[in-house]
Amino acid sequence: MKNFTYLASTKILFGKNRVEEIGNEIAAFGQTVLLAYGGGSIKKNGLYAKVLQVLERSSINVVELSGIQPNPRIESVREGIRLCRENKVDFILGVGGGSVIDCIKAISMGVHYDGDAWDFFIRKAKIGKVLPIGTILTLAATGSEMNGNTVISNEETLEKRASGHDSLRPVFSVLDPTYTFTVNKWQTAAGVVDVMSHIFEQYFTLDAGTFVQDAMAEGILKTCIKYGPILLDDPENYEARANIMWASSLALNGLTVTGKMYGDWATHGIEHEVSAIYDLTHGAGLSILFPVWMKYVISDRTVPKLAQYARNVWGVGHMDDHEAALEGIDKTRAFFTSLKMPTTLNEVNIDDKYIGQMAEGACKFGPIGVFQKLGKVDVEAILSQSL
Repeated sequence: MKNFTYLASTKILFGKNRVEEIGNEIAAFGQTVLLAYGGGSIKKNGLYAKVLQVLERSSINVVELSGIQPNPRIESVREGIRLCRENKVDFILGVGGGSVIDCIKAISMGVHYDGDAWDFFIRKAKIGKVLPIGTILTLAATGSEMNGNTVISNEETLEKRASGHDSLRPVFSVLDPTYTFTVNKWQTAAGVVDVMSHIFEQYFTLDAGTFVQDAMAEGILKTCIKYGPILLDDPENYEARANIMWASSLALNGLTVTGKMYGDWATHGIEHEVSAIYDLTHGAGLSILFPVWMKYVISDRTVPKLAQYARNVWGVGHMDDHEAALEGIDKTRAFFTSLKMPTTLNEVNIDDKYIGQMAEGACKFGPIGVFQKLGKVDVEAILSQSL
């Protein structure tokens, strides 16, 4: 196990009615807040009115940024930066899923930067002073509520890029499972896949001596396997929603990658290229790509970890590592299929037209992945095998 420093600075307010406490949390930073959200769902379910009521009770002035889209766009980031500057905003509050939270993180790091916010995503600028942020989570998937990562799309360049820094971790996050009761089956299933995929990226490394990290990761995966199907049949099951919501946060707050390499992240990099062009739901793209990636990277070096995954998560009994690994991959695919997630790119109307472009974009800054390094030719092969 490698040396590490771990700090998860986000204050989690978990459970029913915790939104009542956000006024005091925000007031410590100032009296003007940018309230950011997506479509109209938070108005339909009463959360929007509740948030305004709580903020008004604390005499907090509200500036609004609405209409943040899935796969959040750089245009929303730029508009949020403009609003923050013009209204001297002290704090940003995001109400929604990962797209809203990613957007407010990008706004946060861009307010005090003289250039364009996209510079952070093309490695032209380094993150400096940021505005503090808080979140009220309405979709369990990305883990953005407890980490400093952000992913933003640029429609002009057909790019989807990531950035991040620990200073972008939310000051607090409200995790009330009841706010996820109305999430539809597609987004619920895609969220479960997303949570599992975050674990995959950090679990599949060549590090040795990380038993405790792997055990935690395997536990989170088994949580998703247990409760994901329940949610499709019983969307208002509080126990299931609560466990998946907490799993989402734990999967990407840095806990399971302590003492290890950063993680692999090749599959996420490939999926970002797909959804940048086709605006595909992130979890759906990952459900297509991950089993293909798993089979593609099998080698003498990687097969022991893939076999460990198969045995500890899926209960595979084969003595031979290679056979165990393949059965674990097949069980992963079967589980995603049981959630009604797509299995091929063709299934979501994606053909081979942009495979070369997507592979080039994924490797724009060099080979990707650490479990097995992938170059442009490898990415093309994975995408072709995903058709």
